[in-house]
Amino acid sequence: MKILSVFGTRPEAVKMAPIVRLLAQTPGIESRVCVTAQHRQMLDQVLDLFQIHPDYDLDLMREGQSLAQLTAGIFLRLDPVLEEVQPDWVLAVGDTTTVVTTCQLAFYRRIKFGHVEAGLRTHNKWHPFPEEINRRLATTMADLHFAPTEWSKNNLLHEGVEEKDIVVTGNPVIDALKYVAVQPTPPLVVELLERLGVETENPTTMRAAATRPKRLILVTAHRRENFGQPIENICHALRELAERGDVEIVYPVHLNPNVQEPVYRLLDGVKGITLLPPLDYLPLVHLMKRATLILTDSGGLQEEAPSFGIPVLVLRQTTERPEGVEAGTLRLVGTETRHIVQEATRVLDDEAEYAKMAKASNPYGDGHAAERIVEALLQRAEKPPGRSPSPRR
Repeated sequence: MKILSVFGTRPEAVKMAPIVRLLAQTPGIESRVCVTAQHRQMLDQVLDLFQIHPDYDLDLMREGQSLAQLTAGIFLRLDPVLEEVQPDWVLAVGDTTTVVTTCQLAFYRRIKFGHVEAGLRTHNKWHPFPEEINRRLATTMADLHFAPTEWSKNNLLHEGVEEKDIVVTGNPVIDALKYVAVQPTPPLVVELLERLGVETENPTTMRAAATRPKRLILVTAHRRENFGQPIENICHALRELAERGDVEIVYPVHLNPNVQEPVYRLLDGVKGITLLPPLDYLPLVHLMKRATLILTDSGGLQEEAPSFGIPVLVLRQTTERPEGVEAGTLRLVGTETRHIVQEATRVLDDEAEYAKMAKASNPYGDGHAAERIVEALLQRAEKPPGRSPSPRR
């Protein structure tokens, strides 16, 4: 069985890495990898970390390109790869431009498509934009839906997907997290925390201490729907939190100019706030392990932080990951400055409130998602129905 895995961004690469590694080791499967490089630098460091060597690299990242230009590039560059490889299955994960374009090309060529992380929904087509529509479109074209949770499975059932075509797997991001978390702490992280006066061991060992080092707040904020006033509101909230004096805020800043400009204008040089370039996945995971609190609009951190018992305040109005909210480890706080500060202060200052969030279990997986996905593919090893040689009409 010939399987082509396609991904283009760092989050996609992290989630696909355990699957790609297992496919390569599985008898009876010929695994190929194609990267669109929708995000170039951030993708490459994940490929290096997980020792993945793509068979095809479309190298499509261009500064300032629009969604339409990126989509057109993927259509033109990926289709010849499908024609050459003639896979039995194409796999992609999540809700990016790479995913929605890949599944459409697979559909044109009558190649079966497996959608990893299927069924996430906010039920608001503008939040997140364009991801919510991308994931809905992927559902309409997928042949096999790898839902991370029962909640996401129920979304798919509600939309008319047949139960036999859904497999609840957990999220492979937890597989990746377990692989990375046991690796030695990068010197960059140790040196940073020592310089900031932050505890370099797991913070749970010192939270109840009468005298303790400063506590680390890790921040990531880069969602498209937060461009403009929302990101400025977030920055004002971080300035106010830094004035407490008992925390150090570390913010790896996304490369997008819509994030870089307001963040550096409002936060550069502020005492208690350290702005960093985007971090590789390895140091990011080890910073996460040592954080007391995480503020993020990232989907990945919402899934990962519960494994370390770190409370997360989600800087969005909605989330397609409500399982974490229901479990108590995530809290939606939006992007209004006052509300962010109030909720962060409550978690930092109320030990009972903190403990309630820190002890919540991770609803997103047990680290065996890749095994379930590969097993489901092996069970469907028959050839797909007559595929057309080209999508021309």
